[in-house]
Amino acid sequence: MSESDFIEPSHELEENEEEQQHHLEEIEIQLLLEGIYLAYGYDFRHYLRSSIHRRVRSRVNLDNLPSITALLDKVLHEPEYFHLLANDFSIKVTEMYRDPHFFRLFRDQVVPLLRNKSEIRIWHAGCSTGEEVYSMAILLLEEGLLHRTKLYATDMNEQAIQKAKLGKFPLKRMQSFTKNYLQAGGVKEFSSYYTTDREYAIFHPELADHIVFAQHNLATDSTFNEFHVILCRNVLIYFDATLQQRVHQLFYESLGEGGILGLGSMESLLAAYKPSYEELAPAERIFRKR
Repeated sequence: MSESDFIEPSHELEENEEEQQHHLEEIEIQLLLEGIYLAYGYDFRHYLRSSIHRRVRSRVNLDNLPSITALLDKVLHEPEYFHLLANDFSIKVTEMYRDPHFFRLFRDQVVPLLRNKSEIRIWHAGCSTGEEVYSMAILLLEEGLLHRTKLYATDMNEQAIQKAKLGKFPLKRMQSFTKNYLQAGGVKEFSSYYTTDREYAIFHPELADHIVFAQHNLATDSTFNEFHVILCRNVLIYFDATLQQRVHQLFYESLGEGGILGLGSMESLLAAYKPSYEELAPAERIFRKR
């Protein structure tokens, strides 16, 4: 038997090293998420792991840290650094009248169900920086319902909530927002809802008068009211099955009888909850609680 028979091929060594490195990183990320939960009460343990891994690796590289363990050390001993990382974890992909057909169907099929209510409560869960909340406020104003509506806009990210409260968005985005507004069935000049400076479009403060902005974490917090409508669009795709189950139960408990649930275009009801809802507009993920 030759000496070479005892030597493992180099490519197998490389694969083993890569597997070992991946395994160690998984352990580090688990410890990081557990540490965040124990130290700050934020629960990212059931966020989609691939998404968390990308954001952790990005922060490690950006700050030239030697390892994820070094990142954990900074998070535990520097609260401001934790908030920086939590901001990384927060998904802030949004725009006014995102998926315009959703808003058109909401106008055509959901608004008629709300007209006979003396008070309307709508919860935007995971509202990010508020674009879709202001979109809904304008829609309800045009339908003559805003004066008796309270919109509750929540997000786990305090920075996003503070931006949303300002009601100002980059002026350069107004062209695409106007296109969305018209496709969503808007009936006025979109520019009539805001004033401008050289950099921002500033939406009329009477819209925000009907919006309550608050921090709320879907992973840990409970319901806080009974709602006629809950909108949580393109948020659940970042949660694993365990957290999706928790959030669906939270929404079910928070909706009144006949309440409306609106999800994102890439989301659907979990199988266990399908018997509890009728499909009002299945293509746009709009459901009505039975």
